[in-house]
Amino acid sequence: MSLAAALLGTPTQAQQPLPAISLQVASHAIQVELAATPDALRTGLMDRPSMPADAGMLFALGPPDIHCFWMKNTLIPLSIAFIDRQGRIVDIQDMQPRSLDPHCPPAPITTALEMNQGWFDRAGIRTGDTVRGIPTP
Repeated sequence: MSLAAALLGTPTQAQQPLPAISLQVASHAIQVELAATPDALRTGLMDRPSMPADAGMLFALGPPDIHCFWMKNTLIPLSIAFIDRQGRIVDIQDMQPRSLDPHCPPAPITTALEMNQGWFDRAGIRTGDTVRGIPTP
């Protein structure tokens, strides 16, 4: 969840299902949930006990900026890919459950992709790889 978005309010008690979209991350096709509304951006993957192996969540963050994430109330260890306007991964970081440590990209981003921790490494995804299929606002 974006640290900035988290400060805007508290998540709703009943999380609504999010739309699913297909992405191409380097040579890997995946299905992810799209967090694009203020509530979905605020809630992210909080309070979920697990997530399927090749599932994830794409955060549509808006104009390029330094969007930081944390893991408050997130129970699943995650890896996050920070993605710039061109769909290029500018950094990948591992995040620990229930941590308030900020995870910030080294450059402005427009989207971020959270997957189960280690997924990017196992898939051979690296900084500089491209993500295709990201919806445009």
